[in-house]
Amino acid sequence: MKNDWFKKNTFHYSDFNDLGRLVDQKRKKNLKISLCLPTLNEEKTIAKEILIMKSELMTRYPLLDEIVVVDSGSTDRTREIARAFGADVYEAKDILPDLETFKGKGENLWKALYVTEGDIIVYLDTDIKNIHYRFAYALIAPLLFYDNVKYVKAFYDRPIAIGKNKIRPTGGGRVTELVIRPLFSLYFPELTKILQPLSGEYAGSREVFEAIPFPIGYGVETSMILDIYEKWGLDVIAQVDLDKRIHRNQDTRTLGKMAFVIMMTFINRQKKLGLVDLKNDLFREMIQYNLVKNEYHPDIFKTEGHERPPIIEIPEYRHKFNKN
Repeated sequence: MKNDWFKKNTFHYSDFNDLGRLVDQKRKKNLKISLCLPTLNEEKTIAKEILIMKSELMTRYPLLDEIVVVDSGSTDRTREIARAFGADVYEAKDILPDLETFKGKGENLWKALYVTEGDIIVYLDTDIKNIHYRFAYALIAPLLFYDNVKYVKAFYDRPIAIGKNKIRPTGGGRVTELVIRPLFSLYFPELTKILQPLSGEYAGSREVFEAIPFPIGYGVETSMILDIYEKWGLDVIAQVDLDKRIHRNQDTRTLGKMAFVIMMTFINRQKKLGLVDLKNDLFREMIQYNLVKNEYHPDIFKTEGHERPPIIEIPEYRHKFNKN
């Protein structure tokens, strides 16, 4: 397997530490850049994330033009805190309200396209404990400096929490290594070069995001890579080493549900692209078991597999962004 893509399209965040140069390039290209933070009950981390991004990448270096929070209906103080720290805050259900309402991370990301103004959009998860402004600027930089790059993924070491105050240096990214990397190895070995395909930190041009569908749930990162690769090829994708990402770790049962949705998304994409021919429909229930009073009871997680179409197909979007 050739490594030309690795050499040309893999970077380290320190390659882009000259933020003044990034701002100059943004101005030269006359671009707007939006940061979107999808949230659900993130009151413990949202303030720090907004504060760091706003102070460093809006006040000190005017790289970002807006910070937008799209919330799934938090029951804690996430939205209140985000507004207090200066973000533009929306509930997903209030964006394009005439459409059927769904809940999920992919829904937030898709609807963010309607309320943001940027030519470049940065998506960052909001549970990052070691948040730093490199998580944004390092993903933006390849889009500014390399005309062929349209989509940039983060990768990093992922320590795993093994107790209240203990961190093991490796062990995160379990769904990537147990699910996505084996599937990519079987069907798309060239995509194994993407080191963290499920990372929740990525940036891209609006023209890319508006042209692809968004599953509403866990499968959005998987489908995004497959659709971008199918439409534009691997050369439009880059990746940046952000060093380390620390976040709360999910238990195995929760990871099982994530893996179920991701596998369903992957198989459905294969069908849609005409790469596989299944003789039967997929079941949509993940069945796990709980031991209650010495008896095992099924715990059923059901997904409808809803997916938003490319937002450029939505009349309200086309009107707002003069796409008619």
